[in-house]
Amino acid sequence: MLLFSRKKDLIGHLATLKNNSTSVGLVPTMGALHKGHLSLVKKAISQNEVVVVSIFVNPTQFDNKDDLHKYPITLDTDLKYLKNISEELIIFAPPVTELYSNNISSKEYEFDGLDTTMEGKFRASHFLGVATIVEKLFLIVHPNKAYFGEKDFQQLLIIKKLVEKTNMSIEIIGCPIVREPNGLAMSSRNERLPKELRGKASFIYETLLTAKEIFGMKSAAKVMNWVKKKFDKNSEFDLEYINITEQENLNPVKRKHKNKKYRAFIAVYANGVRLIDNIALN
Repeated sequence: MLLFSRKKDLIGHLATLKNNSTSVGLVPTMGALHKGHLSLVKKAISQNEVVVVSIFVNPTQFDNKDDLHKYPITLDTDLKYLKNISEELIIFAPPVTELYSNNISSKEYEFDGLDTTMEGKFRASHFLGVATIVEKLFLIVHPNKAYFGEKDFQQLLIIKKLVEKTNMSIEIIGCPIVREPNGLAMSSRNERLPKELRGKASFIYETLLTAKEIFGMKSAAKVMNWVKKKFDKNSEFDLEYINITEQENLNPVKRKHKNKKYRAFIAVYANGVRLIDNIALN
């Protein structure tokens, strides 16, 4: 397993491996790896001859600087996890200055409205930061395929839009949410939850599952109202938003159509820790 911290060295090494038939997969991460990340890596290994895993805590996607400072840095542990999967992996773990030099700022992008709702509404400039670092990684690695988890489904759509807008020939592959035994979507943030509350956080996924059942019989508005009432009765979780949208474009659902796919998105605070999740409704 090779570890690079300078983009020049990584680019030079990849140049020795690539030919016209070599498939390169990229798994961008911010470290603090868990089984969700590792499932992306395993998927990439199954589909590519060369796999690059980036580990980089990106400052421009944090609208809350406290979150940035609290984000766990666990590089040694991350490397052990990755080595257990494959010793053929290439790891890119650069310092901030390597990717941003002296200008730690986001580019401006146009995502056709995908970034103005839900996470984009509650986390100012978050997706601009995400897109900025992902584009930088794409231009360094030049992958054939890149892998992202569906837990951040809105982000997944925005990355696909980024590739479309920049005319990059990269296949963006979304991978299913990996959950803890109680149904809580795996996240690095889960480690910040008290043990008892982490167990009770199954409430989030259980509520989504029931919402999915109700969606088969009632309107999106009625389902969202039902979810809000459920959280009103549970003092341990504060609901930031519940949205039901068309899956393809995140447009609000006014009236259901048989030929469209829908998805419910949720953001919740538990003891000051922000958790997100989503579920396909049909």
